[in-house]
Amino acid sequence: MLERRKLVNHLLRQRPDNALTVSSLGSPTWDIASTGDNPLHFSFIGTMGQAAPFALGLAMAQPNKRVMVFAGDGELLMSLGILATIANQAPGNLTIVSLDNESYGETGGQPTATAGPTDLEAVAKGCGFSQTCTAASEKDLDAACDQVWTAKGPVFINLKIVAGPSPLVFPYSFDGAAAMNRFRDAVNNPGKS
Repeated sequence: MLERRKLVNHLLRQRPDNALTVSSLGSPTWDIASTGDNPLHFSFIGTMGQAAPFALGLAMAQPNKRVMVFAGDGELLMSLGILATIANQAPGNLTIVSLDNESYGETGGQPTATAGPTDLEAVAKGCGFSQTCTAASEKDLDAACDQVWTAKGPVFINLKIVAGPSPLVFPYSFDGAAAMNRFRDAVNNPGKS
């Protein structure tokens, strides 16, 4: 199993200048915030199950920019239908990174279905994702990282990570309107944020 905070930091160090990132509530947001502030990142603070649909819309609206969404396994499991929708829309610029700790980390660590027989990579592949992989160790990680920013999407990468809390690092704002306005301005006016 991989350590989530180091992993997210590693992936974002390779980020192209105009790439857009989205994170689901809880730990994925704290992980991204720990890498530093970036106006081209949008965090979902109080909603679960909406990061991937938002990223799909963003990828379709911004076809010349790479879009990556970081979502926990619990979030993806609560809205599996979005994987079929993404595969059918087939945005070539979208990567989903599943941070799969096999638990609902924000509500006490109850096991998710991925702690049992459910395999999120197999689900994404079955839905029609063009590129999928799972990384559970450092040796698997290089192949996964190669796909993140460059492979034609939609790409689904399932990262098996260690369960447990990381220190809280808060995003730019908990004010949804302010965060959305800042993100929109950064997307529409590159280089002026």
